Amino acid sequence: MSMNKALMVTKRDGNKEPINLDKIHRVITWAAEGLENVSVSQVELRSHIQFYEGIRTSDIHETIIKAAADLISKDAPDYQYLAARLAVFHLRKKAYGHFEPPRLYEHVKKLVRMGKYDQALLTDYSREEWDEMDTYLEHSRDMTFSYAAVKQLEGKYLVQNRVTGEIYESAQFLYLLVAASLFSQYPAETRLDYIRRFYNATSTFKISLPTPIMAGVRTPTRQFSSCVLIECDDSLDSINATAAAIVKYVSQRAGIGINAGAIRALGSPIRNGEAFHTGCIPFYKHFQTAVKSCSQGGVRGGAATVYYPIWHLEVESLMVLKNNRGVEDNRVRHMDYGVQLNKLMYQRLIKNGEITLFSPSDVPGLYTAFFADQEEFERLYTKYEQDPNIRQRKVKAAELFSLLMQERASTGRIYIQNVDHCNTHSPFDPAVAPVRQSNLCLEIALPTKPLQHFHDEEGEIALCTLSAFNLGKLENLDELEELADLAVRGLDALLDYQDYPVKAARKGSMGRRSLGIGVINYAYYLAKNGVRYSDGSANDLTHRTFEAIQYYLLKASMNLAKELGPCDYFNETTYAQGILPIDTYKKDIDSLTQEPLHYDWESLRAQIKEFGLRNSTLTALMPSETSSQISNATNGIEPPRGHVSVKASKDGILKQVVPDYETLGDNYELLWDIPNMDGYLHLVGIMQKFVDQAISANTNYDPKRFEEGKVPMKVLLKDLLTAYKYGLKTLYYQNTRDGAEDAQEDLDDGCAGGACKI
Repeated sequence: MSMNKALMVTKRDGNKEPINLDKIHRVITWAAEGLENVSVSQVELRSHIQFYEGIRTSDIHETIIKAAADLISKDAPDYQYLAARLAVFHLRKKAYGHFEPPRLYEHVKKLVRMGKYDQALLTDYSREEWDEMDTYLEHSRDMTFSYAAVKQLEGKYLVQNRVTGEIYESAQFLYLLVAASLFSQYPAETRLDYIRRFYNATSTFKISLPTPIMAGVRTPTRQFSSCVLIECDDSLDSINATAAAIVKYVSQRAGIGINAGAIRALGSPIRNGEAFHTGCIPFYKHFQTAVKSCSQGGVRGGAATVYYPIWHLEVESLMVLKNNRGVEDNRVRHMDYGVQLNKLMYQRLIKNGEITLFSPSDVPGLYTAFFADQEEFERLYTKYEQDPNIRQRKVKAAELFSLLMQERASTGRIYIQNVDHCNTHSPFDPAVAPVRQSNLCLEIALPTKPLQHFHDEEGEIALCTLSAFNLGKLENLDELEELADLAVRGLDALLDYQDYPVKAARKGSMGRRSLGIGVINYAYYLAKNGVRYSDGSANDLTHRTFEAIQYYLLKASMNLAKELGPCDYFNETTYAQGILPIDTYKKDIDSLTQEPLHYDWESLRAQIKEFGLRNSTLTALMPSETSSQISNATNGIEPPRGHVSVKASKDGILKQVVPDYETLGDNYELLWDIPNMDGYLHLVGIMQKFVDQAISANTNYDPKRFEEGKVPMKVLLKDLLTAYKYGLKTLYYQNTRDGAEDAQEDLDDGCAGGACKI
């Protein structure tokens, strides 16, 4: 379009005036300051083509932002910062009417009055304290976001009216007010110092916060746990109570794990043989309806994973519930599934034996022993197999495992839980608090007790509150000491700050005070240290890093217990017996790394026995798909698919370049360049040595690497056995390369559409 005749533009107040190209030039030049390989004229050129008569000034802004974002590439990664700065400029104009943010106290007062911020902010702090906190704010940190981060903030995290699209805050207010909310009950003489340090750690991306905390803390809605674990018993009342609890928590944006393994099989007698039981599938459908009943603020439907043991009489029907074959009557496709295994099941596979299937209702004590006592399970299992009066069916182990791996491969969403590892290498004493399930993302491993009715105070719903360290920001591992203290204090305070819509959830949270602190940016951390996933070169570094993480988190929780007392159910942990993760890990790990322990575990052991821990668990490695984008980090522990990831969002395509691509590009080992799963599974095993909950670990296969373009069953089974051998508690997605462009990454929020991502 010729720009000789000045276009008329429509101002925010509705008036028209000639376009001011000089003003546009100044804004783009400001945004480009200090960036390499970006061209202001390129952005101007791309923008001008899209201007039209009468265009609104806000549309001009969006056109310029999009023009800059379209130029993001491997060769010019700094366009992601140019586009981000333009987007921040636009966002602040929308929120405040001008670029400079308001004073903190005025801002908080206004948003509390509008009902957007929690009223407690004004009652908990004095005007002087707000003025002091105002001095902590570094609004210039908004300029360190990448474009994808700003769009995620705008779409998911900043307080807004989701109907009109109005935005009320910018990012630094978010970070500071999260800190102010969390530490509001700390003593007046210490809390401002914690707020300042927590704000600095989160706003400089050293600590990454999960979606529920970023979006919710500071607002009147007080439910921020990312993951909810609900166990169901074998009774109609329990099944209905489970469904009611699902509805309650789905409406609060949480991702759900449901343990339904105790439900009796099809054809079991009920009421002394008065009727036949309909089996699991109708009840799974009931749960699915509950999960999909709330749309999580209009953003998406809820999501859940249902768990059951591989020896369940209905297992062959349950394993295929997600696939595209079959009819609606025998499929329940809108949930994911976790199949529970243990050593005896793997032994039957290795020895080419049979697995005997039972209805849990017909084999007293077997289901309980499956989690609580492996020797007792084996004794009962072999005893029941020999009893001709017990309903049972024998299946070749190889056939059953092949069906499992086939469904895992074709849907990507049949997960694995090794229930013995979840209980033998666990912070909980399985005799009193067995771990019977995980969650939607398979990193939570906490005790649950079934609800017998909705207001049951004997039942226990497990909640986990998440956060992560950004490994890419560490200069040395001892920096973790302060970060661990801040993360543990902030999340522990959150447990008291949040509401509990179900009594059984309050009980578990207050009693166990479980935290799950993980990592983001692991792929960048490896690249920065010049080591790789596939060849063993990262093994020693990974051992050192995760040792430091677990050590400093335990130390922080022990110090907090000195101040506030241990959690109420500390006596149900193995820590109370003086047992640490370094005592119970799978010793096969020792063949992968000879790295010694670097920290004083013996003195920590003595202190934990003396003072206890404030938190039953401290670590869990989550996918962190969305929140890693905020920090411009690689997600969780996964290798990137490409140097540029392209994610679809409701704002269109978001391109993000891996950190420090210009200097470290060749050091990154990309997902589909990794020759096989061994190196990755070994690394996850090394992490699991220290991690007290579980790890969201994926398996990935490129069919082109195999004859006839098909991944052989023996490879899938070998990897499953490798994961078991090295102590992995869970396996999450199975990804199969489908030939699409590597840079294309589907926007998957890490939890199959739930909110248990961070």
